[in-house]
Amino acid sequence: MDTTKERGGVRGWLPVIGLTFSTFIFNTSEFIPIGLLSDIAADFDITESGAGMMITVYAWIVALASLPLMLVFAKTENRRLMLSITALFAVSHIFSGLARNFHMLMISRIGVACAHAIFWSVVTPLAVRLAPEGRRSTALSIIVSGSSIAMIVGLPLGRTIGLYLGWRATFLIIAALAAVILAILAAVLPKTPSDSSISLRKLPALIKSPALLSIYLVTVIAITGHFTAYSYIEPFLAQCVGMGGTAITLVLTIYGVVGLIGSWIFSRLHDGHRIAFIRFAVGGLFVFLLLLQPAAATVLTTVLLCILWGFAINFYNLSFQSEIIQNAPQGTAVAMSIYSGIYNVGIGGGALIGGYVCSGLSISWIGYAGGAIALIAAVVCFKKMIPALK
Repeated sequence: MDTTKERGGVRGWLPVIGLTFSTFIFNTSEFIPIGLLSDIAADFDITESGAGMMITVYAWIVALASLPLMLVFAKTENRRLMLSITALFAVSHIFSGLARNFHMLMISRIGVACAHAIFWSVVTPLAVRLAPEGRRSTALSIIVSGSSIAMIVGLPLGRTIGLYLGWRATFLIIAALAAVILAILAAVLPKTPSDSSISLRKLPALIKSPALLSIYLVTVIAITGHFTAYSYIEPFLAQCVGMGGTAITLVLTIYGVVGLIGSWIFSRLHDGHRIAFIRFAVGGLFVFLLLLQPAAATVLTTVLLCILWGFAINFYNLSFQSEIIQNAPQGTAVAMSIYSGIYNVGIGGGALIGGYVCSGLSISWIGYAGGAIALIAAVVCFKKMIPALK
């Protein structure tokens, strides 16, 4: 019997809510090094750009592992798979909190990255399947809202804990929360057979779609531009805007609140305005990144810029995941794993480029560098991707 067609009401949303808790903790972990970058660098007596390699290596492991791991586990029952990767995630964070040197920290993050690689390949299509009938956009918005709540609560709280108790305590608390979420998932997730019939032999047929290829191309460029700046937003706000620790935490919180509002707007308006959301997302990344340094003239203009930037990246994440699901109805998990891998190539590449900009020029240039890259993404999107989607 297909369990995806029976549920309605609050009880019918419990699996999606459980998965949203997991997106919260996974996203908190993914981006917490950004909020703790200066402290980790100081603890291990390395530069901030050196510590930023942790973001790059993590992202590129996810990029390399996403498709191979998804192909290996493509036929695994979804509940079992989700519980297993959440357990791996929790254990890896214990090792992160106990790391004696930077290399040990990097090794522990490899475990987190492998869990991440499978998680983001599965969670979005699974949430759409488990949601009540006809509520795909709502389910997608709820799942992505977990990422926004991570920015509102997880990242600022993790940063605050790191400031007062040390960054190691942040990782250990993430491990404890992951254990709680593991119990929640065990209680609310039904057994759901994998819907993936894609094998390595069938993979070329999946990626021949002009729409999917253009989505992947725009993603690797746009996300590289975004993370060229965002990976170093904490030291940028401190050094270029002159913000203190509390103010930086507040800006990161506002960035997350914007994401939550954006998810609500998306759930209400996306179905009738698909292309408008994509245009604002990709064009906005280009414009707002270029304005990052000019906006740094005052705290107010910086906050306003970060609000607009937050809307752009939130709409990007929602719109592009929705397009993947729509354009790959068969083998969605594998198509999403390719997207996740490419997205993380962008994260790693952006962190690496941003590190070179910081050390070779000045941290004040990260917005210009990211904006120039995002301009290329905007041209490709408007000239190639949008026509392929219509």
